[in-house]
Amino acid sequence: MKTPPKTKAAAKTKSPAASRSKPAGKSPARSRPPARAGAAAKSPPKAKPAARKAPAKKAPAKPRAGAKAPKQAPNPAAELTALVLSALDDLKGTDVKVLDVRELTPITDTMVICTGTSSRHVKSLAENVVEKAGRRGIRPIGVEGLGEGEWVLVDLNGVLVHVMQAQARLFYQLEKLWDMSQAEGSRAAAGF
Repeated sequence: MKTPPKTKAAAKTKSPAASRSKPAGKSPARSRPPARAGAAAKSPPKAKPAARKAPAKKAPAKPRAGAKAPKQAPNPAAELTALVLSALDDLKGTDVKVLDVRELTPITDTMVICTGTSSRHVKSLAENVVEKAGRRGIRPIGVEGLGEGEWVLVDLNGVLVHVMQAQARLFYQLEKLWDMSQAEGSRAAAGF
């Protein structure tokens, strides 16, 4: 099959792609461009697999009617108070009282008052509080009275722990000094 000769006018209107010379011996029906000289014929590049998309995040579900409210962030003073109570309970501290003094003083949030049966017991209770706090990475600001064992004060920065013998606790009456509910009750009884 011979192709008809082209005229000069038709040769001038050819597109630049059509003006390229075809290699000898190749048929004009070829759709791929010719291979480069000296390069081996390569197969067409394979398509890369599509990347996986991260799953879409779901919107938070609306609470159902009657459902419980989500838990709030824990209170560090409450956690520390629970730790102190656990330490005192481990060694049988008696008459433990927790006082919330946030509205009374900027020094601390909570005071824990506990009675030990002897000076050795008071020391052991205070040391156990310090040890348990240390395991949680909480270092006491100060420990006072550990040498005598009559009244030991452990300051855990937010919780003050008073470990006292019964005689000292009766004499100083810290509950009466710091507990507002008792103070309000005694004022009402006195008529103020």
